This record gives sequence, structure tokens and C-alpha cells, in this order.
Amino acid sequence: MTPKSSSESTRGLFVSVDGPGGAGKTTIVRHLAQMLVAEGHQVHVTAEPSNSFIGTLAVDLTPTVTGHALACLYAADRYHHVETEVKPLLRTGHLVISDRYVASGLVVQRFDNVDPEFLWQLNKEVERPDLTVILDADPDVIAERLEARGPHNRFQRTPGSSHKEIQFYRHAADKLQHTGFLVVTVDCSSRPPEQSAELIRSELPDRSNECGGNP
Repeated sequence: MTPKSSSESTRGLFVSVDGPGGAGKTTIVRHLAQMLVAEGHQVHVTAEPSNSFIGTLAVDLTPTVTGHALACLYAADRYHHVETEVKPLLRTGHLVISDRYVASGLVVQRFDNVDPEFLWQLNKEVERPDLTVILDADPDVIAERLEARGPHNRFQRTPGSSHKEIQFYRHAADKLQHTGFLVVTVDCSSRPPEQSAELIRSELPDRSNECGGNP
């Protein structure tokens, strides 16, 4: 992939990185961004929930709001995030990396027993990333990491949450792949984060104007 200057008008690249808590998403995203900046790319790192009012509200309500209501709130944040932050940057040729995106939308509310098909229908109209990365790992390794750092939300306090979450992400990867998303799965059980970032870098599409994001 050839670095682009700010004067180019071609659409940038959109990459999402999802996976279970404890997989090292944020660290891997940081390494990937640093690598791409060093190559001369205009890189913008973002995350979900977003920093918007909707994203902040979703975070604040996660401990007390459950199921369909919370799923709808997170989806609203996702659509707003794309329209107000992701798409404008893609139009100016940026390479946008999102720490969590639609795959997480297919996973998290499954802990509240929301039907996976409902979650898909809620999220299926989102902007499709040019590359969807889903981190995978041995559930026991993830459980040890979560125990060492402590849970970040109520879902991670669920007994057996690591095993369930990894299974949910595997289901999400299959669903996204079958519906036309370009998906790469990266096993992070023992691979250092910088190596995971290098692997993701090697999977990036060669030219942004050949990629399949929604208009």
C-alpha cells in the first residue's frame, strides 16, 4: 500500500479491531498506528463507545440498562460515530482505525441474552470496514489476564465470561465473513502485540479505491 499525501482525493482505508477483553486490542491498535504513521500514512485512531454524547451515555448506562435497550443505544452511537467522525476522515484520505466496531455490536448484548439475529439487523447498515480484524485467544489465557487486571464492566464479571465472549466473537467472525466483510482473525494467545500489528498490516488492502466501503 503506497502512502498517500493529504492532497489526494481518494477514499482512505477503514480498519476495525475487535475482540474479547484482555486480548490486547488497544495495545495492538497503538502499535499498528505507529507502524503506519512511520510509513507516511495519515492515521486516525478512534474507539467505540465514542466520545460523543451518545457514547458517553451508553457507557454511563451500561451498569444498569440491559438487553435490547442497551444494544440500540450502542448501535445509535455507532451510526453517529461513522457519520460524524469516520466518514469525513475517509473522504480526506485518512486511514481510520477503530478500537471496537460492529463485531462488538454482535457480541456484547449476547451476555444479556439478546437474539444474535436482532443484533445483526440492528447493525447491518453500518459502514463496512475495508478490513475487519477479530482478535482470538485461548479462553484460559484471557481469563488469567482479566483476573490480573480486574473486570472493566459487568459483562466481564459473568462466570465463564472469557469462554463465552471468545465463542461469541467466533460466531460474529463467521457471520460477518458470510455477509461479505473482509475478516482476518489474529490469535493473540502468545503472539506479542507488535507481531499482531505486523500481521494486520500485511492484510491491509493494497489500494483504498478498490475497497468495498459503503457509499
